[in-house]
Amino acid sequence: MRPVVAAATLALVSCAVPPRTSKPETKAFGYDAGALGFKQLLLEQETAALAQPFVGLTTRDGKRTGLFPVRSTNVSTEPVRLAAMTFLATLAPEQLLRTQYAENASEWRRWSNIDNGLITRSGVSLRDMSARQRAAAMQLMRASLSAKGFALTEAIRKTDQTLREINDDILRYGEDLYFFTIMGQPSATEPWGWQVDGHHLVINYFVLGDQVVMTPVFLGGEPAVARTGKYTGNAVLQEEQAAGLALMTQLDDVQQKVATLDARKPANNIQAQANSDNLVIDFAGLPVSTFTAAQKQALLKLIGLFVGNMDDGHARVKMDEVTALLDETWFAWVGPVTDTAVFYYRIHSPIILIEFDHQNPVGTTSINPKGKPTRDHIHVIVRTPNGNDYGKDLLAQHLKSHRH
Repeated sequence: MRPVVAAATLALVSCAVPPRTSKPETKAFGYDAGALGFKQLLLEQETAALAQPFVGLTTRDGKRTGLFPVRSTNVSTEPVRLAAMTFLATLAPEQLLRTQYAENASEWRRWSNIDNGLITRSGVSLRDMSARQRAAAMQLMRASLSAKGFALTEAIRKTDQTLREINDDILRYGEDLYFFTIMGQPSATEPWGWQVDGHHLVINYFVLGDQVVMTPVFLGGEPAVARTGKYTGNAVLQEEQAAGLALMTQLDDVQQKVATLDARKPANNIQAQANSDNLVIDFAGLPVSTFTAAQKQALLKLIGLFVGNMDDGHARVKMDEVTALLDETWFAWVGPVTDTAVFYYRIHSPIILIEFDHQNPVGTTSINPKGKPTRDHIHVIVRTPNGNDYGKDLLAQHLKSHRH
């Protein structure tokens, strides 16, 4: 699918997307990435995922409806709209052709946390932007995110620069290899959104009126703490790591046993990453309805670390929704419970899914043992189950009640 510029044409763009192409690469993740190797596997996975009509994350009980009413939040999205319009105005016509898509385009679903040597992303990258364009892209993120959230995105991009230095690889890694796209025409009343897509940072940001849905979000880092190079001392997701472990240790022995899906941490456990829009994942572990009041507050504080990457006003709206369904939330754990533990945890309710996972080393195998998850490589996913990732549920309601 080719992106288009004119707003009137945007609505006519087909949601069918041709497969991405990939650049040559010799080795990646231990696979031979030749023409029929790992790149082909990635291509097949994406093609198969996009061939499925979007449903959203569900449990085996099916999709729950009525969770996402179209309403006013009384939190303005005007700063985000203005920032997006300013960004679009900086782009040359040839850049617009690969940057602006329809508001319901399948391009939303084509994000990936695979490094850049194995896929070709849409949009325009920070590396290819002029200073004016880059400033406009950064302002779009600042308008959409909290100060904490924006600082986290900066730190994540720096981890890719450290990976570039460790591997001497400018094709796969770099702080500027992050690509921006706009979906639809920025509007105060019509649906639209934006996406940043890159290795270890993906944000999907949907807007309808003054409602915002900021999922799926993928966050990651390797090395999670930089010990060498340009950004020595840079660290990512350390508070989320510490707060997750602190919550687990706050549970009593019986609660910990129920919450623990596996006391070992033999491999990567995260499930809802790229190409998993229709994942069926049941509630598991410990029901939050059994938590004490203090444990519930600790959980809300932990959830707030992830939701709080949105701008402050919309984060408060989301946290109110999360709190209303807190007793329908579940907490699950994989791994040991020690001060230096390598682990996975999952927070799952009808309206939010958060996964935090210590991963096997990929770009740091020269300093970390192969095949063993490490605190030096972290992946996080945040999603909205029951059909509202990418604001799909809100979009469907809007299209049903407004002729387009």
